[in-house]
Amino acid sequence: MTALLEMKQKLKNFFGQYEGYLVPVFKFLLSFGYFWWIRISLGMMARLADPFVIIITALLCAILPVNAIMWVGFLFILGHCYAVGIEVAGFVAALLLLMSILALRFSGRYNLVFPMTSLSMACQIPPLLPIGCGLLGVPVAAVPAGCSVVFYYLITFIKEQGAILASDDMQIQRALKLLMDGLIKDEEMWMSLIALVGVLLLVYLIRTRSFDYAWRVAIIVGAVAYLLIMFAGGLFLGMDVEMVPLVVSAAVSVLLGFVLEFFAYGGDYTRTEHLEYEDDDYFYYVKAVPKVSISTSKRKIKKINGVSQKTEELPQLPRRGQLPPRASMGDPVHMDLGKKLEDSLKDL
Repeated sequence: MTALLEMKQKLKNFFGQYEGYLVPVFKFLLSFGYFWWIRISLGMMARLADPFVIIITALLCAILPVNAIMWVGFLFILGHCYAVGIEVAGFVAALLLLMSILALRFSGRYNLVFPMTSLSMACQIPPLLPIGCGLLGVPVAAVPAGCSVVFYYLITFIKEQGAILASDDMQIQRALKLLMDGLIKDEEMWMSLIALVGVLLLVYLIRTRSFDYAWRVAIIVGAVAYLLIMFAGGLFLGMDVEMVPLVVSAAVSVLLGFVLEFFAYGGDYTRTEHLEYEDDDYFYYVKAVPKVSISTSKRKIKKINGVSQKTEELPQLPRRGQLPPRASMGDPVHMDLGKKLEDSLKDL
């Protein structure tokens, strides 16, 4: 445990020292993964699917605000949808505009959750994002998470029906009706939307409580709640739910949630203190949970040269009751006094 705490403290010091370099690297990796997922999921326009274009765009997003990753991703999605058909691009643009006006403009800096939700679902660990947002975020993070779920299934539907939508005999009315039915009648999408938003709010509610080990309880309860919602939704809607991948994704999300709790929180509940204060108007009851921390030892190596230094011997002071030794005639002090006396007599 001590080694883990030392590693945690070293990582925090390292990140605090090189934060200006690490944050752009993380933004580049996130934007590159998000744009690459769009390329794999759609990939209809050859110019936007070029890896060089994706790398250059990800480098640009690394120096822009974090919300730029979501908006640039929208441009990639619209470009690929335009390659399928102008009616598909118009439908997606109208949906994006509606989401931006009604929902995404209220979430602010938490719009970063939008690309992260798509990546977590693409990696087959969808419970990880609501658990992480519930631990570190606020309930408003459910807005971009829910919008991202809708777009994830919409992109999947466009990929599956791409040949039909891109055919020459497809009329605009039929294409729009097909897209609308594919979005509204997708029962799996609505079930995943309810599960992710519900787990995020549940984890946040438990995490903000004052009982001991609230973070760990929130992680476990969130994973169990996700399994129950998906299983109950599959039974109610008559859908085939693969339980083994679902349980594996929940278990992986719990393990990663514990890692996140260790680095982001790390409270020592064995040293909890309950304090009480009072002023003229209120009584204050405070529960203080100290952080688990350890001081890392800083080793300094001092180089000692092998050259010996000469030291001058100080004159020995006389002991108490002992007179200082008399200066002999050959001493420099005696010679100096005699010379001064001779000079004085000459002057006289």
